[in-house]
Amino acid sequence: MTSRLRAGLAALVGLFALATAPAIASQDIPDQYPGSLLYSKPVEVIPDVWTSIGATAPSDYDNSGHNNNLSFIVTGDGVIVVNGSSAYLLAKALHDEIKKITDQPVKLVINENGQGHAMLGNSYWAELGVPILAHVDAAAEFDDRAGQSLASMQRYNKEKAEGTTIVAPTETFEDQKIIEMGRFRIEVLNLGPAHSPGDIAVWLPEQKLVIAGDMAFHERMLPIFQETITADWLESWENFEALGALYVIPGHGHPTNMDQVRRYTKDYLVYLRGKIQEVLDSGGGLEDSYYVDQSPYKHLDTFEELATRNAGRVFEQMEWE
Repeated sequence: MTSRLRAGLAALVGLFALATAPAIASQDIPDQYPGSLLYSKPVEVIPDVWTSIGATAPSDYDNSGHNNNLSFIVTGDGVIVVNGSSAYLLAKALHDEIKKITDQPVKLVINENGQGHAMLGNSYWAELGVPILAHVDAAAEFDDRAGQSLASMQRYNKEKAEGTTIVAPTETFEDQKIIEMGRFRIEVLNLGPAHSPGDIAVWLPEQKLVIAGDMAFHERMLPIFQETITADWLESWENFEALGALYVIPGHGHPTNMDQVRRYTKDYLVYLRGKIQEVLDSGGGLEDSYYVDQSPYKHLDTFEELATRNAGRVFEQMEWE
């Protein structure tokens, strides 16, 4: 057995251990890396692929807006960062950690969607002259809502928001963008509508690892926005499954495997839509949808914040399907 294969198997064992340790992912833990603005110290998921796992709680001052995963790939010919982060200083904190690991320069930043916690930190990377890639729909979403996202981040982050300005991606794509860098072939894919406009997945076919972004959730309840069309998300899920990923770095929560994200993303969407269909079939209305039983998912972080809202939004969608 080669050393690289042993490392990969060890990483897989670690992923299963992380997936079965819900206390680590508790949204009640305010900060796991007090010496940095990052919520947690970057961990190596498989050789040369790292992620700094964000809080599963909503963005706030304690977690510095780091409530999504900030990942990076050390290719041998430069570093690719996945997610600009939610603030200039948070992006700088990530870069400080990258520089402890490698002297390779950051050559590309990929924004996983158009939300503030994926793009507001672009201002740091742009200052360094690093190109920034996003899906065309994510860029449009950010263009439409960047001012609101920035103002919200400034309110909760206070002095930690210093230096953050609105900087759009420098390059966009529609279906896919293939990157060959160093030892890696990296496929940046739009697999169809999911959680928010322009969601993408970063697929490493040789390593069987996908940085899934908000296509996949497992430790916190997924949020359903007004623009989240759950029927479309379920169709896109089939494209996601077809990748055949062994390792999954989700948008939020610890690296895991396909079984876990399927259970708490696809299966949750199917379950909730089934419960809402029961309400519709019985002649119930929007108010009735708020009380459907979602107890099988009550252990997930952000359940209290999102479950009722999710049910109402799915009702509003399915009423017109």
